[in-house]
Amino acid sequence: MKIIETVEELAAIYGGGVSEASVAKVTNYLTPLYRQMIEASPFVALATVGPEGLDCSPRGDLGGVVRVVDDKMLQMPDWRGNNRVDSLSNIVRDPRLALMFLIPGSNTTMRINGRGVVSNDDALLSSFEMDGKHPRTVIVVTIDEVYFQCARALIRSELWNPDHFVDPKNLPTPGLMLKAATEAFDHETYDREWAARAARTMW
Repeated sequence: MKIIETVEELAAIYGGGVSEASVAKVTNYLTPLYRQMIEASPFVALATVGPEGLDCSPRGDLGGVVRVVDDKMLQMPDWRGNNRVDSLSNIVRDPRLALMFLIPGSNTTMRINGRGVVSNDDALLSSFEMDGKHPRTVIVVTIDEVYFQCARALIRSELWNPDHFVDPKNLPTPGLMLKAATEAFDHETYDREWAARAARTMW
């Protein structure tokens, strides 16, 4: 297999220059329209880096996955999960992060590159109260750059087309995947109890 090893080789393949729009769309703050897009998103993929390597974590929240503080800062509560804290561990050691926001029904995604800190400030945690519960921490993001992503990937994948939705019955369950990874695992009990367990620990 031929491997490309230099940026000069890449340039020779992808030559032709970058379009004006691809450069002009990048800002170091949230424009009013960028803010509108971010606030419409209930889901974001959070990418971080740490000494052990990379991590990319899904984050979702009802009514907007992040709170926009101003044109340079976002806040994202860390709700209940699996307690691995991979993303949080990375951020406290290396603040660099990247966010990709999806908006159901829209083929335009939003991307943010920036730096984060993890806060457990009592007043901040209380401000995110949901069903009487608070997140244990909040990720506070300072924006370095923000831009929208061209829609081709979502158009090609027809991500929002229900005719192309995969029937979950045709996919392995989480319990079966755990059993395949660990061999001795009670997958039937895990799958049977999952929905009730998730409902109890959503916030």
